[in-house]
Amino acid sequence: MLEKVVQTLPFTPAIAFYASSPVWLFSFRYWFLLDLDHFSIDDRQGILATWKRVNAGFADSRSFVRVTLSMVCPMHNQFWFLRMIPAVLFVLGVNLFGVVAAKSPNIVLIVSDDQGYNDLGLLGNGIITPTLDRLAKEGTRLTNFYVAWPACTPSRAAFLTGRYPQRNGIYDMIRNEAPDYGHRYTPAEYAVTFERLGGMDLREIILPRMLKTAGYNSGMFGKWDLGSLRRFLPNARGFDQFYGFVNTGIDYYTHERYGVPSMYRNFSPTIEDKGVYCTDLFEREAIRFLNSYAGKAPFFLYVPFNAPHNSSALEPEIRSTVQAPGRFKSMYPPVDPEFRMSDKYRYGGAARVATAETRRRDYRAAVTCMDAAIGKIVALLEEKKQLDNTIIIFFSDNGGSGGADNTPLKGRKGQMWEGGIRVPCIVRWPNGDIPAGAVNDAFLSSLELFPSLAAATGSLTRSDVVQDGFDWWDTLRRKTDSPRTEMFWKRKDTVGARVGKWKWVQMGDAGGLFDLEADVAETRDLSEEKPEVLKMVKIRYQEWIDEMEAAPSRTPFRNF
Repeated sequence: MLEKVVQTLPFTPAIAFYASSPVWLFSFRYWFLLDLDHFSIDDRQGILATWKRVNAGFADSRSFVRVTLSMVCPMHNQFWFLRMIPAVLFVLGVNLFGVVAAKSPNIVLIVSDDQGYNDLGLLGNGIITPTLDRLAKEGTRLTNFYVAWPACTPSRAAFLTGRYPQRNGIYDMIRNEAPDYGHRYTPAEYAVTFERLGGMDLREIILPRMLKTAGYNSGMFGKWDLGSLRRFLPNARGFDQFYGFVNTGIDYYTHERYGVPSMYRNFSPTIEDKGVYCTDLFEREAIRFLNSYAGKAPFFLYVPFNAPHNSSALEPEIRSTVQAPGRFKSMYPPVDPEFRMSDKYRYGGAARVATAETRRRDYRAAVTCMDAAIGKIVALLEEKKQLDNTIIIFFSDNGGSGGADNTPLKGRKGQMWEGGIRVPCIVRWPNGDIPAGAVNDAFLSSLELFPSLAAATGSLTRSDVVQDGFDWWDTLRRKTDSPRTEMFWKRKDTVGARVGKWKWVQMGDAGGLFDLEADVAETRDLSEEKPEVLKMVKIRYQEWIDEMEAAPSRTPFRNF
């Protein structure tokens, strides 16, 4: 009945003017937003998703209002019809006048895979990254920026939720170990492995779902790594468009993970582009997305490249390095020999593998290829006059590995040393008063993304969901010190804890207490000189562990 009423609703200029008048919008928007507490988060997202249709025509507005009302007017809500009167008028007012489209910043989040701390061209180690260098010169480069875990899956779950891995449930990898020993799964075998069945708890809210409450269109093109079953896929978690691979690594050309096809378009597996270098594919899809939305509606573009992660193929010659197009390899000095014989390869026995020099060249070539793809994204934003109104954030998912350069940090991916968890990060947003050409040494982390993007976009967040990050904008603007004073890491039986300038590491027989202000390379263990400091850091770490264990349980690892 309600749908029929709305279908015949007269969208006259008088009603449009009345619904959009400043006084009406102010009073009812304020009341309506307060009243959102009566609705579930999904209902609230349905209501505010109308912002996605700003600048649309009257006919489209009518159809969208019908859909919105059907989502947000469940019969069990007492007085639901009265509640929806201001909601409908609010919808029409925002839609007709394009309030959101005129003010909301776009968001481009670019994440590289296993990139080294020192692997930016402007730092002078010989790697070629003109686009990243440009972003750093036009934005702010963060030098004291951490991720929440030293490897892929938990790091990604953490920055997408704004919650520690131990709180969101993804505190280890979703991967199979048999390929480490050369095993190729049959389709039937693979279908019942953890890598196929595992995924992030469905109760977790990630960035695109949060941004929907402010009317954002969201597209993701690249590495997902948080579950491959339908209920775990990006489109089920808030993304409107997805093209990429669902596991933690692939062959760059076959798009298979150790022989298992891994590429998806939205909910469906695809081999449509088999044989095409995947960085080029993610660039292509990102450009298509921008052509659809840039300058028309606010958007969130997430491009998690798999470059420069090692290739996930069973063949030792491929697996031992990073695949990169020849035109980018040729930008670096030639290598001879490119391969060598290894008597004790990981599968057991001898194998032909890439030399260290080859790994370094291929790694750099993959980064340069990724940089060129980022350059196409930046150029299109500039062409559409959206560049300065777009928040661009770039960082690596964890510390560098393979041919990476983590100088001056100790360690690499998978470790609790700084080289495993401190990563390069660049933020560009001129319209948000982020300084150009600045280097910011404030203690910050990837956990800050979720609350910071919520603040920048006016998105709704759940008051009953604990966030482990902070709004970083005033820190980036150099108006305030960082609100972050500590951070903790746990991977199986390895531990990292930072409280102020003090860092405690425990990795088997290695580790110690370090003063990061004086010794960022973690060369001098102060455990014996500063026993009271070590005790303090360990106490804070244990308190954090207790807090994580007391948090509501999440799948897939917790026993509950």
